Amino acid sequence: MSTSQAENTQSDGKSFEQLRHECLMKGVLFEDPDFPAKDSSLFFSEKVPVHIEWKRPTEICKNPKFILDGADRTDICQGQLGDCWLLAAVASLTMKKEALARVVPPDQEFNQRYAGIFHFQFWNHNKWLDVVVDDRLPTVRNQLIMLHSASSNEFWSALLEKAYAKLNGSYESLKGGSTMEAMEDFTGGVGEMYETKAAPGDLFNIMKKALDRGSMMGCSIDITSSAESEAKTSTGLVKGHAYSITGVEEVNARGQKVKLVRIRNPWGQVEWNGAWSDNSREWNYIDSAEKNRIMQNSADDGEFWMEFEDFKRNYDKVEICNMSPDSLTEDTKHQWAVNVFEGNWIRGSTAGGCRNYIDTFWTNPQFKLLLSDADGDNTCSVVIALMQKNRRKLRKEGLDLETIGFAVYEAPEGEDHVGKDFFRYNGSKARSRTYINMREVAERFSLPPGNYLLVPTTFQPHHEADFLIRVFSETKAEALEMGSKVDADLPDPPMPSPPEEETKEEKGLRRLFEQLAGSDQAISVRELQEMLNGVLSRRKEIKFDGLSLSTCHSIINLMDVDNTGKIEFQEFKVFWEKLKKWIMLFLSFDTDRSGKMSSYELRGALKAAGMQLNNPLLQLVGLRFADENYEIDFDDYLTCIVRLENMFRVFQALDKFNRGRVQMNIMQFLMLSMNV
Repeated sequence: MSTSQAENTQSDGKSFEQLRHECLMKGVLFEDPDFPAKDSSLFFSEKVPVHIEWKRPTEICKNPKFILDGADRTDICQGQLGDCWLLAAVASLTMKKEALARVVPPDQEFNQRYAGIFHFQFWNHNKWLDVVVDDRLPTVRNQLIMLHSASSNEFWSALLEKAYAKLNGSYESLKGGSTMEAMEDFTGGVGEMYETKAAPGDLFNIMKKALDRGSMMGCSIDITSSAESEAKTSTGLVKGHAYSITGVEEVNARGQKVKLVRIRNPWGQVEWNGAWSDNSREWNYIDSAEKNRIMQNSADDGEFWMEFEDFKRNYDKVEICNMSPDSLTEDTKHQWAVNVFEGNWIRGSTAGGCRNYIDTFWTNPQFKLLLSDADGDNTCSVVIALMQKNRRKLRKEGLDLETIGFAVYEAPEGEDHVGKDFFRYNGSKARSRTYINMREVAERFSLPPGNYLLVPTTFQPHHEADFLIRVFSETKAEALEMGSKVDADLPDPPMPSPPEEETKEEKGLRRLFEQLAGSDQAISVRELQEMLNGVLSRRKEIKFDGLSLSTCHSIINLMDVDNTGKIEFQEFKVFWEKLKKWIMLFLSFDTDRSGKMSSYELRGALKAAGMQLNNPLLQLVGLRFADENYEIDFDDYLTCIVRLENMFRVFQALDKFNRGRVQMNIMQFLMLSMNV
């Protein structure tokens, strides 16, 4: 994807080039209205502890440079913000020049066409965004307080951090995170994580191939409590801190092969002091030319070498971001196919939680994967990556990362959306190793050819979030979202029985109807309300406070074939037969006889009534009719089902040749009819 294809993100829709040109024509320096030089751009939950001045590089030093002698991993020194995870990724980015040129476009400097404006590009939810910033940076006593370069007159890394903070809402939003997150945002790649204590036997080779293929890598040491965060160990390593892996080598030392890993601390200092550290005696055991080759810089710059076994003993996690999911365990490269879906979990309809919550699990969004061509060993290699969207930006609203995961099942034939019983009696064929509160959960699987059902979920039900799913496959795979049909199978109602053939029930209803009807032998909406409330209140199995006038209006609209605004008894009899079926349906879903049904059961109830809605419509209907406990009472249930049948009957009357267009119209029309 070329840089020209990145989307502009400025609120006025203008591009970097347009904004820079305008500033040059006016002779002014750019001031970004979308991310102003104010405290609110720094913090959202606390006051700025010291007096901060926002200064441009031209005010900080005499001869500022955007990039000085090439962008290098030593240009990155951590400031006052807890974003070592981001800095570790930036350090890795500098080693991949092609990716760096995409994220940090080289067409900007402080001498030529300088207008106080810079731009950077980030991958965000499957598209590239171009983010502009002005160059006013937070300082205290003329010193940068956030990310900065070791050179006091170099500013690309500080401006990159500002653009990333803008993308995520504020500098504070960058506190704490996974290196993988930033690596993916710099490349659009897909991440994999390895636990060093349970690593595959060829982890060293995987890491070496990853660097050879231009992948980005990070590592960290787990903490058992917040008190351990950023705690320095006696060996010079820091717990709960994100490091980048910048080199993997094998050397000869005293006739034996030694595996080494080079690691960088984003602080720009504080290094490992054990074997193979900068000035350790182990370096005397290898050939001087070899030593000079891999020890290009042995200063206290935060970068150091470790023996691989020491690395595995001391570090807990390795994060690898592959530019594509090419298997790092094989020698050959593959061209991976990718399918991408976006969706959301909405409480009351599609936020079903994990399989522990079997009553709602089935309501989660479902996706079908058709793996037909094996790629070796009669299996299909797939990488499934589930990402939750915009969670950093939502922190200021009190929301943080949800705990997410997914499961993969063998898909049953012919189902558009799989119901509860399937999951009750069928186990998963594959799943994410754990549910975790990370932005993305990604796993690699080898599955036999076949049809599979992918169910992404939050751990607990009723938790809302937007998500993105990427499915990478070594051979072309088909994928589609299930439950996406909007349709109805509504048979024509039977003709009402003539008066002489009426049942005892119908005769009783006729007497009541005639008492309420006037000389025109038809009842109005208020008379219908009185009649139905009177009849239904005698049925003890239905617990409700009476039908609303709104529900009765919907019933009149459905049954009033001659458009008089009233219904006659023959029309009422047809409705009564429908109502009895709908009552039985409601009671079958009101399992605890509380007079309410779970809004998560609405899909099943509507399907039993002959109507099928897709996820967006179900979510809207759930939001319209469910209460705070995700329940729908009988009156709202009846309003919902009557309005839907009304709409579907209108559209069934339309020309069949317009079916494709009608599907879209149904979506729009139903939204309006549901008052949402």
